[in-house]
Amino acid sequence: MGQSESNGDGDGEVELAQIQGLYTAFIKECPSGALHMHEFRNIFGISSSSEEECLYIERVFKSFDQNKDNVIDFMEFVAAVNLVLRGKLEDGLKWSFKVYDRDDNGKLDRSEVKHIIKIIYKLRKSNSDMTPDQVCDRIFELVDSNKDGQISLAEFMEGAQKDQWIMDQLKLDINARRWFKENWKQKL
Repeated sequence: MGQSESNGDGDGEVELAQIQGLYTAFIKECPSGALHMHEFRNIFGISSSSEEECLYIERVFKSFDQNKDNVIDFMEFVAAVNLVLRGKLEDGLKWSFKVYDRDDNGKLDRSEVKHIIKIIYKLRKSNSDMTPDQVCDRIFELVDSNKDGQISLAEFMEGAQKDQWIMDQLKLDINARRWFKENWKQKL
């Protein structure tokens, strides 16, 4: 579909000079050297206690917490920043898949997809003519190519890249790029 491969301002990895600046800013914000859930919520402006926002930001947080210790250390933070600012479309889709996959079994079932779609609908205050259940059914109809009732990572990637509607439904957007540019780049 001619999708852009890069979501960032430039290609490549985060450079050493940027990492040093990130470390200085990270330690200033997180003197303990660890980013906790409450700090993560503040970073992305999630101050309300709506159940949908809490569940969504928790899934996002857990997707960045690679070693599952309930904090994001500096290396996990750098990986998240690299994904958010410079990640390729494929990387963003893999990350989205990880957020959807609540039980971490490498496949999405209807309840996992429906769960995230419902949260996104409530957060976006969507005025779509389709319900979350209808969106979920359509996604499975278009993406579950082997019709086994589960979506593999390969099906997820292929489906998202072949149809813009599917891409819009599956690719998660936490508006992190805007926040990072406004808040962290000025500290570097």
